[in-house]
Amino acid sequence: MKNQKDHIDALITHYLNSRYTDLQKMKELEEWIDISKENLQYFMQQLERSFDINVDKNFNFDQNIAYKKFKDRIQSVEIQHKKTPFRFSLLWRYAAAITLLCIISYFSYWEGRNYIKTHFSNIVVEAPIGSKTKLYLPDGTLVWLNSGSSISYSQGFGVDNRKVALEGEGYFEVTHNEKKPFFVRANGLEVKVLGTKFNFRDYKEDIRATVTLVEGRVILRNLLCNESESILKPDEQAILDKKNAKINIKSITGVNACKWTNGCLFFDEEKLDDIVKELQRSYNLKIYLSNDSLKNMRFYGLFIRQEQNIDEILDDLASTGKIQHKRTAKGIILY
Repeated sequence: MKNQKDHIDALITHYLNSRYTDLQKMKELEEWIDISKENLQYFMQQLERSFDINVDKNFNFDQNIAYKKFKDRIQSVEIQHKKTPFRFSLLWRYAAAITLLCIISYFSYWEGRNYIKTHFSNIVVEAPIGSKTKLYLPDGTLVWLNSGSSISYSQGFGVDNRKVALEGEGYFEVTHNEKKPFFVRANGLEVKVLGTKFNFRDYKEDIRATVTLVEGRVILRNLLCNESESILKPDEQAILDKKNAKINIKSITGVNACKWTNGCLFFDEEKLDDIVKELQRSYNLKIYLSNDSLKNMRFYGLFIRQEQNIDEILDDLASTGKIQHKRTAKGIILY
């Protein structure tokens, strides 16, 4: 089911972002929509999300208009496919005029193209505190944003380059393109890839930034100091200490770093200070440590957010005998 859903998401992305529409993909999407009301509703939700991101907030999304445009696009592409080719004699008749038009338009095109590129605005997608967001970039790259995270990219993404800026945590499955490397820039690190799967975490309030590679290869550039680039292999994690600007690379199980995309919270001998930050973002509440000596305590655990509330998770942590917890008017206190 997951593969089918990803395939449908890719078809919708093609419709939303492709200048030249593939008739076969459009017809496949149309047939899927016609199967059930649920499919139509999902399609409309994706259109509305794209509308909210790319269109002025003063305009409201209209499902009827959106669906009519979709049907009109299919009809237009079908008509183009049915048209008979120009006869050879007609090509000669218009050849001189077209050549002259191309010569006249050439310089105007490049001047206009450069003007448009310099006036692209940025698109920003956010995952509010307590939730996560899934999106596809115009090149088909899949991105998951964790709670309290955001990603921004130019409206011209993919024209000359593929660059995005990340705040917080994101999981990327990058569409391969050797001619246009994919860049992700955060506060302390920049990642360069051709096509791969990796998790990138760099919250402003965290003292460390991490990049974990699941598949492929990534090149890391330290933005905090001038040092040579680092290369990650699968099941390796790069940890940037923001205090001393040093990068340390260690071996881990890469898929554990992206369990959050499936609604899981995984702590692999994590410090309590880091666990508290993650719980605050995930459950949108305040947690306080009664003293600094608790910060460096380490815990292991795997929790499912939809099945376990914050009290159940804290009870599990308290069962180790290391800490206790209580609720107050300010929030939850660990002691």
